[in-house]
Amino acid sequence: MGAPPGYRPSAWVHLLHQLPRADFQLRPVPSGFAPRDQEYQQALLLVAALAGLGLGLSLIFIAVYLIRFCCCRPPEPPGAKSPPPGGGCVIWSCIAALLVGCAGIGIGFYGNSETSDGVSQLSSALLHANHTLSTIDDLVLETVERLGEAVRTELTTLEEVLSERVELVAATWGARRQAEAAAQHLQGLAFWQGVSLSPVQVAEDVTFVEEYRWLAYVLLLLLVLLVCLFTLLGLAKQSKWLVVVMTAMSLLVLVLSWGSMGLEAATAVGLSDFCSNPDTYVLNLTQEETGLSLDILNYYFLCNQAVSNPFQQRLTLSQRALASIHSQLQGLEREAVPQFPAAQKPLLSLEETLNVTEGSFHQLVALLHCRSLHKDYGSALRGLCEDALEGLLFLMLFSLLSAGALATTLCSLPRAWALFPPSDDYDDTDDDDPFNPQESKRFVQWQSSI
Repeated sequence: MGAPPGYRPSAWVHLLHQLPRADFQLRPVPSGFAPRDQEYQQALLLVAALAGLGLGLSLIFIAVYLIRFCCCRPPEPPGAKSPPPGGGCVIWSCIAALLVGCAGIGIGFYGNSETSDGVSQLSSALLHANHTLSTIDDLVLETVERLGEAVRTELTTLEEVLSERVELVAATWGARRQAEAAAQHLQGLAFWQGVSLSPVQVAEDVTFVEEYRWLAYVLLLLLVLLVCLFTLLGLAKQSKWLVVVMTAMSLLVLVLSWGSMGLEAATAVGLSDFCSNPDTYVLNLTQEETGLSLDILNYYFLCNQAVSNPFQQRLTLSQRALASIHSQLQGLEREAVPQFPAAQKPLLSLEETLNVTEGSFHQLVALLHCRSLHKDYGSALRGLCEDALEGLLFLMLFSLLSAGALATTLCSLPRAWALFPPSDDYDDTDDDDPFNPQESKRFVQWQSSI
């Protein structure tokens, strides 16, 4: 199998492709891309389940840490107002973790953009390939209809005008047979006509899924950003209620981060299996969906010297038929026009039709060459296996940084919360207010002294 121009599997593709795979019974699974095999599906689900294992370990660690903090903390002496030792270190470690989470958000936005760019490149390649295939079908249809119209009108008229000369009528019949033969050969070039697989539909489905994926990640990134910012605000303001709310939100976002990491890991591993040898899978899938012959598919997917053009014979016969028609019309113009002036008009019309047909034929030859469609295939692979895969790896890094930062934050926030001064409902009251507890105490002391 030959790789498309400009596409070579990257080091990340080779690295992820070499990772061992196993099904639910922990039996080894081949790393070849086979999304319809149950064992391969189980292997990808097991890769995603590793993120669930990471989530479980994180929650266990956080729970053990908090239980130890709450139950094993030495009692504070009565009247102690100084913060316990290490309190500043706890707050600064929480702030550092939140800043790391903010840095991970920037990485996540970059990865989300790269993934979207790769999928957009895939959709653009599919749309361009569909345009090429549609143009081939339209050119074949127009050319065949033009030749059929010429046979029905101009050649029939020419036969009637030249009916007195048998040899001229025979030449006209020869041109008719050649035109019908050329139309028959050209009709077989519309290989995509009647195929149920539509690249436009595939591109629309891919774009639809990508739009929701992109939006979901943007919302996740914004949610992580808001949690980090409001947690920093709660630490700066020493607001207990805000810290409590952000603790609950951090727990939710921690679950979402590990969940997104599982999806990203499974997708990246499956994509690396596909990108390590895409030709075999794409060729087999296209043949199954379209029913086209392997000769045609190999020509367009491989496009090398070892694969010959499956349409070369039809193109050669069509070109010979058009050249024969051209020579016969020239002979008729030399011999028939001087004797039958009425034959000049249909002959000129036939010449014009033949010139337009030859122009369409040369355009058709260029479109049928494998270069254009193979270039679209390579562009689709580069978008999927380079940009999209790179974006997934950056998203995995974001999820890892986010999960680590939030786990550290969940361990630090309760200790930071304990360092805050006790909330007092009368903190904002005026010292001269008689209903202030401190002022009421001084008033009682004043009365007793009297």
